[in-house]
Amino acid sequence: MIPLKDTIPSRTRPIVNYFLIIITCVVFYLQMTAGVRDNFLVDRYAFIPKELYLFLIGDIYSLKPFQRIFTSIFLHGGLLHLIGNMLYLYIFGDNVEDRLGHFKYLIFYIISGLVAAFFHYLFNPLSSIPTLGASGAVAGVMGAYFIFFPRSRVLTLIPIFIFFQIIEIPAFFFLLFWFLMQLMYGSASLFAGIQNIAWWAHIGGFVFGIVVAILFNVLRLLRKGY
Repeated sequence: MIPLKDTIPSRTRPIVNYFLIIITCVVFYLQMTAGVRDNFLVDRYAFIPKELYLFLIGDIYSLKPFQRIFTSIFLHGGLLHLIGNMLYLYIFGDNVEDRLGHFKYLIFYIISGLVAAFFHYLFNPLSSIPTLGASGAVAGVMGAYFIFFPRSRVLTLIPIFIFFQIIEIPAFFFLLFWFLMQLMYGSASLFAGIQNIAWWAHIGGFVFGIVVAILFNVLRLLRKGY
């Protein structure tokens, strides 16, 4: 399923969401134009779970693993990886930014990416495979949208064999299906012992987004005196 747009217009201009999309695309452009150093940014700035493991057990003392967790959010492994993440961010991010406010949304996005990377680490602490991409942060945005706008509808492109059908799907069911797919693939990867895709980063980011959105709603009700 490929989301095309949602049915809830944003009341404010999503300047932070636009900024995140632009800066991520600029970083990808730098990745692609590195020439003979095409792996330089990945080698230097992608998150490697084993480095964090070695830091936590005291074998290394550099804070580089924590820096890599942050910088990895803005790197991508290919054009389709980038387009997929930015499409989901464009569709779901504007409304979440509208609800949280610009600054809170920026902080939320970054922390979602950090939490997602930590979830990936929990299931792959000895992995030396570089982990990169905004998927975990975007999953956090989707989790928040799941709570904030469950009655929204998502115009969705669905491939049926060689044909394509465009239908409106309730956001609740679209995002629930997406999450269950991540959970299924993530669970299967544990048995396979191989994780080419950071499924648990997606899961962790989504759950974090749900928790933050619920807390945000509760605090807002408390301020109103309910």
